[in-house]
Amino acid sequence: MLHMILFLAFAVLSVAGAVNLLIQRHPISSALSLVVVMGSLAVEYLLLGAEFVAAVQVIVYAGAIMVLFVFVIMLLNAGEEERTHGSRVAWLLGIPGVLALTVIICWALVEHSMAGVAAIGALPGPPADIAELLFHEFLLPFEVTSILVLIAIMGAVVLAARPESVEQTKKES
Repeated sequence: MLHMILFLAFAVLSVAGAVNLLIQRHPISSALSLVVVMGSLAVEYLLLGAEFVAAVQVIVYAGAIMVLFVFVIMLLNAGEEERTHGSRVAWLLGIPGVLALTVIICWALVEHSMAGVAAIGALPGPPADIAELLFHEFLLPFEVTSILVLIAIMGAVVLAARPESVEQTKKES
């Protein structure tokens, strides 16, 4: 019973952090809200018995990726964003889409109840098995992801280049 209460509490914290991420106007506040989401997801993984995934969640996502996000935000010198009312298409398609998705998720949860779910910690998942999958079967997607992160960093550096330094470089060449 305590596991379920903790699970629900951190689920609510995760959703609240995600909503706060969308509401914030300043990018640093949004990044901190994303850290809250990543931390609460790590606790969710711990409660489900996936200790390795929880550790990876904290080290890789809440640590390294968030440092990259904050680095890019600082590099771009992003200020507060301007709020708009959004497009009519987003309102006309977005609200019914969210409602339909909510109904489908609720139906799936009710239809497929907890009867066939494995007990916490019953599924295999030692680090050796995960490493075998990650570095043999999924090596290409793993490497492609690292290259995409590198490209994103280079793109942030190019976007952050000051116009006068770009003009100076053009004059010199």
